[in-house]
Amino acid sequence: MSQLGLGMVSNDREPGNQNRGRGILAVLVAVVVVVGLLVGVVAFAADLLGQSGPADYPGPGTGGVTVEIANGASLSEIGAVLAAADVVASEEAFIEAAGANENSAQIQPGTYVLALQMSGAEAVVALLDPASRVTEKVTIPEGVRVSGTVSILAKKSQLTKKGLEAALKKPSSLGLPDYAGDNPEGFLFPATYIIEPATDAEGQLTAMVSRFDQAADSVGLTERAADVDLTPYEVVIVASLLEAEARPEDFAKVARVIYNRLEAGMRLQLDATVNYALGRTDLRLNSDDLDVDSPYNTYRNKGLPPGPINSPGEAALEAALAPADGPWIYYVTVNPETGKTKFTDSYEEFLRFKAEFKATQ
Repeated sequence: MSQLGLGMVSNDREPGNQNRGRGILAVLVAVVVVVGLLVGVVAFAADLLGQSGPADYPGPGTGGVTVEIANGASLSEIGAVLAAADVVASEEAFIEAAGANENSAQIQPGTYVLALQMSGAEAVVALLDPASRVTEKVTIPEGVRVSGTVSILAKKSQLTKKGLEAALKKPSSLGLPDYAGDNPEGFLFPATYIIEPATDAEGQLTAMVSRFDQAADSVGLTERAADVDLTPYEVVIVASLLEAEARPEDFAKVARVIYNRLEAGMRLQLDATVNYALGRTDLRLNSDDLDVDSPYNTYRNKGLPPGPINSPGEAALEAALAPADGPWIYYVTVNPETGKTKFTDSYEEFLRFKAEFKATQ
């Protein structure tokens, strides 16, 4: 009995101790799981916090793509266009970069060739670089007729002669001044134009008329026309005569000759108006030319021609409004190569000037 009792004593384990061990193990396992979850959450949060901003590409990008920035587009709208074209990784990246660039407000509408997968900052810089824009620069000189303007635009831009001529047949859509009477001659202002690929013929011609309006406002055309006893339209006519007949330094003196002859009731007798009637630009005209039956023939008709004969620039408009003081009623360009012009109120001296001119031919 004692052995059995001893054996029972030696193999005895308290049930409470065994359950306590299992409980501790379970707690340890639970702690490990919780700690693991916390580590994962912390790592995830750290990863999120580690992002310094919106998704952005790291560098200048590669390749190229054409994008169109609409007139009046906001930075958000520009960013959306760039992101859709994969120029930038996200609209937000572009907006953030634009906000950090003080020149971003100078981004212009138009067509651009940009690299793919650029950083937002690189995209902003590219849009501010004129070299990124797809444009055509066309210069229309002073004194060019509508027909010449059409030829230059058709040659130097993507615009076609057919399209330009079709637009000119709808002058009411070009924004001409009311006093122009739907005549575009004289109102396609001579200047250098940046023509975007999306520009059509009507849009370009309208822009040129708008540029005329700016010049007219600059010289106070409508307000000052009465100072020379002319209508605004007649001032444009006179300015066009100056462009055809004289160098800029002589504009004001030739304007005075025109006004003196008009006041005296004399015919203007300007070769430039006859050339316009004939559709030519000849330096010398014969007797048959001078007798052409046209309201633009100022050898046959008194007063100003019925309309401008070319597109005058701002200097000619100003001279037409502010003629020089003088008695002259004749002038002759005695040296066509240098443009040297002599003025007089004497018919005999005028004949001597003509002889001087003929000696150069």
